[in-house]
Amino acid sequence: MKRMKLLALAVAVCTVFSSCRDSVEMHYPPTYELPDLPEVGDIHTYKAPLYWSVYEYCIEQSWAGVENADMDLTAEQWDEIIDMVATKLLPYGYDMVCTDGFIPMLANDASGYMTHYGSMSIKDLVAKCKAKGLKVGIYDNPLWIHSSSETPVEGTDYTFGDLYWNGKTPINNPGTSNQWFNWVVADNPGAREYIDGFFRHFKELGVEYIRMDFLSWYEDGKDRGMGIVGHGYGRENYGRALAYIAESAKKYGIFTSLVMPHLFNDGELEARYGNMVRIVGDTGAGGWWHCSAYDKGKSWTNWPNCNNQFDGFIYWNHITGRGKVIPDGDFIRLNKFDTDAEKEFAVSLQLMAGGPVTPSDMPDTMGDNVKFYTNEEMLALNADRFVGKPLSDKLTDKNSQIWFGQMSDGSHIIGLFNRDDAAVSRTVSFSDLGISGEWNVRDLWKHEDEGKASSVSAVIPAHGCKIVKLTK
Repeated sequence: MKRMKLLALAVAVCTVFSSCRDSVEMHYPPTYELPDLPEVGDIHTYKAPLYWSVYEYCIEQSWAGVENADMDLTAEQWDEIIDMVATKLLPYGYDMVCTDGFIPMLANDASGYMTHYGSMSIKDLVAKCKAKGLKVGIYDNPLWIHSSSETPVEGTDYTFGDLYWNGKTPINNPGTSNQWFNWVVADNPGAREYIDGFFRHFKELGVEYIRMDFLSWYEDGKDRGMGIVGHGYGRENYGRALAYIAESAKKYGIFTSLVMPHLFNDGELEARYGNMVRIVGDTGAGGWWHCSAYDKGKSWTNWPNCNNQFDGFIYWNHITGRGKVIPDGDFIRLNKFDTDAEKEFAVSLQLMAGGPVTPSDMPDTMGDNVKFYTNEEMLALNADRFVGKPLSDKLTDKNSQIWFGQMSDGSHIIGLFNRDDAAVSRTVSFSDLGISGEWNVRDLWKHEDEGKASSVSAVIPAHGCKIVKLTK
């Protein structure tokens, strides 16, 4: 349940809760040592997902003045969406449709957990998608309570009401009320069972992906755009909550996407307990603004650390890699970009950084942009679980616009990006990237072989890129 107000205020200047920085060093020590938390083993066994999100529809409805309580999608609209994804995107690996906030999340049975997204039953949505070969992802949070306080927590003597803050757990912001959400306090008896029940519920419905939002609001009750937004249950409680989430998600085979985390202590908790983590502010209007321009070169010490995708991927690249947490650059709305070069840039950035590619274009706005989402030579990076790195991890260094990495077959991928408003010449010697000798060079967007070389040079158009593959 995002609101217009949140998105509008998110563009505000730094508040007293954060400070701008020029480099990517991220050292934010906790005020006390964390307790022993459950060990869940290796959860980083997934590749970055390729999927479609309803976000564009919801944000445009919100901006048009539709109240969240009145927002919905008809069965016919869902059928049109599912048909588009199944026919145009599924053949290229986009295998999931995902809900988002805004539209009411309703608990309409005795379980107390979410059963409907507006008028659409999740059970029916899963059936519709399964019939077309698609999976369903759900926007919900195992720390949110949707039902009455009297609802029993299955397998315990506790009720949902026992999960609320009861005054025993220290909070960050005494005297402040929570905005929008009813939160589960992980320290309370019954919380672990409630969280397990959440994942069991969705597993039984056939859901394989949960996108959980507003985690910064839970940890310290603060938001860089909105200031103090709630109690803030503290880092110890937050760590315990994430551990319980990871424990049950692994048990039921559900992928977890962590959204709006502060990522304190270099993301130590999120990287340990989440499959994927948001590293940038909301997509909003999308386009070049969200991809590269918004507060370009700036970073902060709390959520959101960066406001555009490119900066976010640079800033957090050091915690990502094969077998590590997946960086999430949020949704892509290619219909909001101005040029083909920008569209190639947007898709290439996600794939070079090892993130998901998540179209949110609706059937009536997708147009011919499918061709940018479905470049098979580029999507091969996702299938290989490729994760590239920038030549520099300083946001304002031009070398941060050169990315590179190695495929599992020993080939190399190099990406030359141009964030400037005019064309630039870029050259990189393979030896500067630790790659010796001459290699066969292939341009992955032009689908052309360029012969043998020991370096790559190109004039990159404004807001464009060149992605090449090196093979022996």
